[in-house]
Amino acid sequence: MTSPLLQVSGVSKAFGGVVANNDISLEVPEGKIIGLIGPNGSGKTTLFNSIVGYHPIDSGSILYCGNDISNMHVPEIARLGLLRTFQQTRVYGLMTCMDNMRISVPHVNEGFRHMVARHSESVADRAEELLEFVGLYSKRRLMAGDLSFGQQKLLEFAMALMNEPRLLLLDEPTAGINPTLINGLIDRLQRASETLGITLLVIEHNMRVIMNLAEHIYCLAHGEMLADGAPSELQNDQRVIDAYLGAH
Repeated sequence: MTSPLLQVSGVSKAFGGVVANNDISLEVPEGKIIGLIGPNGSGKTTLFNSIVGYHPIDSGSILYCGNDISNMHVPEIARLGLLRTFQQTRVYGLMTCMDNMRISVPHVNEGFRHMVARHSESVADRAEELLEFVGLYSKRRLMAGDLSFGQQKLLEFAMALMNEPRLLLLDEPTAGINPTLINGLIDRLQRASETLGITLLVIEHNMRVIMNLAEHIYCLAHGEMLADGAPSELQNDQRVIDAYLGAH
């Protein structure tokens, strides 16, 4: 049996007396789109932060490609091809979309003014391809701050793809996006998995989106794993329904 690309086993994380994650376990097989859902405050973003190295876990283990990354830092983990995006966009509003793409490449980030000329042709080609992929090619020369919030999310997604991730963690990719753009975003996430070979772990509150996007879904509540299974199973799971409706 092939080992999962990401394996989280018994992970716990507390901040002072507040337990954000308690004995969380999940697996992400390579080439799949896996969902992570749960009401606000259930510990989803904390788990993402632990996986990519933003804060150390208190117990358990996190294996990526079979290697323990539990005590590694963000840059080390990123170099292994494991990246995340954020709920709020992190684009440079006073720079063009193309320049945002250029500086998202690690070897261009350092000494940008000196390095960009050397790598300009290959980086520019890749940037244009990915802006076309997310539907922003026609806006490549616009300032990122002039894009709509939904377009900025697409730009951030393209910026992450510039790093050629093997596993990408997406934190609420459709939050704040105009409903008319959501179907296009779903399509691009699916294409990223199918054509670019990128494995995705997605936090999402929009149930329609995650049910159509993910092959398997994990549900957190109060920092603990409440349920997991196929979308059709969770859709009819009374525990999941109660968690979202606030029933006790």
